[in-house]
Amino acid sequence: MTTTASIITRVDFVSVPTRDLEVAREFYGTVLGLPPSSVYQRGSEPPLGAEFETGNLTLSVVVAESVGIEFQPNKVPIALHVDDIEAARAELESRGVTFSADTLDTGVCYMAFFQDPDGNALMLHHRYAPRDGEA
Repeated sequence: MTTTASIITRVDFVSVPTRDLEVAREFYGTVLGLPPSSVYQRGSEPPLGAEFETGNLTLSVVVAESVGIEFQPNKVPIALHVDDIEAARAELESRGVTFSADTLDTGVCYMAFFQDPDGNALMLHHRYAPRDGEA
């Protein structure tokens, strides 16, 4: 196999589809507490989307049909890192978030699965085991 220099330098954002931007902005900004970084729109039209910062990756919540994409929620979860999974889970439950099952311990990390109001899969994630090669 030959290797070539990558032209990709990073991932700028991950798109999260929504049908109702105001509901999504409330969820990501208030319920999850993610800092909003921008709202974008064309002229005087209603906003097309909004961005939220996670610390290392931007979540771009976009009204799918406003950009010509049929709405379909993401079914593979976005893993949102937390330092204390049980404390974070309890806090989100107090804010109305419903988790789909007990917190999963994989032997490497903890995961707690939930969805946003549009049915997009999300999870709280905390890795406690070192990665291969880490001490």
